[in-house]
Amino acid sequence: MRLIYILIVALFISCKPNKVNLTAQEIIDKSIYASGAHKVTTSEISFQFRDKKYKAIRKNGVFKLFKSFKQDTVFVDEFISNSGYQKFINKKPITVLDSMITVYSNAINSVHYFSVLPFGLNDKAVNKKLLPSNTVNGIPYYKLEITFEKSGGGEDFNDVFIYWVNQKTYLIDYLAYAYETNVGGKRFRALKEQRFVKGIRFVDYYNYKPVTKKNELINLDKSFENSELVKVSEIILEDIEVDFN
Repeated sequence: MRLIYILIVALFISCKPNKVNLTAQEIIDKSIYASGAHKVTTSEISFQFRDKKYKAIRKNGVFKLFKSFKQDTVFVDEFISNSGYQKFINKKPITVLDSMITVYSNAINSVHYFSVLPFGLNDKAVNKKLLPSNTVNGIPYYKLEITFEKSGGGEDFNDVFIYWVNQKTYLIDYLAYAYETNVGGKRFRALKEQRFVKGIRFVDYYNYKPVTKKNELINLDKSFENSELVKVSEIILEDIEVDFN
């Protein structure tokens, strides 16, 4: 009888799922690997976003992030790198007012930043905080808050991000952020479509904003479930090309 009891207990223990308490850092590391973002470190990535062409060349911390488009009858090329910002009109370099360099640089960096998430979330200026896990539409997620140090965090270091990482796939399906530029606001992005190109995940999103300012950033997932957000746009990357250097 005792032997049967021991066998039943052993069977129960073996069938019980192991509860693993992961840290915010461990979750980000797993997400980076699952999405192939670790490959971005030495890559050349280009894509079309709306009416503009973007290209990023990265090699172990050395980078150039490009943005190109046609404005009226002229062709505009901009890029930021480790050395700063440059702008060209019809292939000729022009001087940009110091007050506008930050604006133009942030516009370029923002698109490239979102295009390869979670790449960049292990930068030195990034602070990671694990929030209580929850479900969105019945699927369990790890929930993380990302903030930035003033030193190395860029001009928008006060921005706050929330990421929902699927507990099974370790992929980011939702994200939200609060920003201060242009009078500030909040946004919530929900996965629309995903694709892997040469092992790197690229995501299209539905982009929402709260109906009222009372919707707290940390609870925008519940606002989404309760239809308290309004769609303002769709984030769609086209003509994606990836090479490695």
